[in-house]
Amino acid sequence: MAKEVAGLIKLQIKGGAANPSPPVGPALGSKGINIMEFCKQFNAKTQDKAGKILPVIITYYTDKSFDFIVKTPPVAIQLLEAAKVKGGSAEPNRKKVAEITWEQVRAIAQDKLVDLNCFTVDAAMKMVAGTARSMGITVKGDFPSNN
Repeated sequence: MAKEVAGLIKLQIKGGAANPSPPVGPALGSKGINIMEFCKQFNAKTQDKAGKILPVIITYYTDKSFDFIVKTPPVAIQLLEAAKVKGGSAEPNRKKVAEITWEQVRAIAQDKLVDLNCFTVDAAMKMVAGTARSMGITVKGDFPSNN
């Protein structure tokens, strides 16, 4: 028989660095989830992505057990890494902070495709380019079409 889902918790945690301090501890403790068990499992699963911010969706059940899914890093974080800048622009329509190439956009789109709500790499590239634009990062050149 299937377990009854009590709820979902969405967090963003650095890979391999989950610990019982805030925000992890209070979010899980208030739901009655074993905090140390989650931290051990999360850190073991994300050893290879140490230091990167990873979204995680924790499904907890009425018997206080849990499952979690680790997603790919957010597009904004990947864009900042690709552009080698600390943060986006406060005024993205006026002040540009960096430039990236369409090849970098394609790499980010292919990495993030499993978590986006689109089916083709071209559509994912347009979504990534839109995020870059809203952060004040320009994409060099014209969109590469496959025709």
